[in-house]
Amino acid sequence: MGGREERGFAAMDGKKQKEIARKGGQAVSQDRDHMAEIGRKGGEAVSKNREHMAEIGRKGGESSGGGKGRPSRKKSPTPGIEPGNT
Repeated sequence: MGGREERGFAAMDGKKQKEIARKGGQAVSQDRDHMAEIGRKGGEAVSKNREHMAEIGRKGGESSGGGKGRPSRKKSPTPGIEPGNT
């Protein structure tokens, strides 16, 4: 059986590989900024719809249990003393 011969990117010299990799890194950073801007604009548009946001909040509260069945955790006015244990 013969040995494997390198092809494509692996066959290029190191300088050429680095040049191509650098260009890829630059493209990714530019796309990231662009995509973040698009995401911000979309988030702003969605958050203007109060009815939609309220529905999201209700679903989140229901899935987390909404505090049902949990004892209330009131803060003590005096540090170190639990409410109701005086």
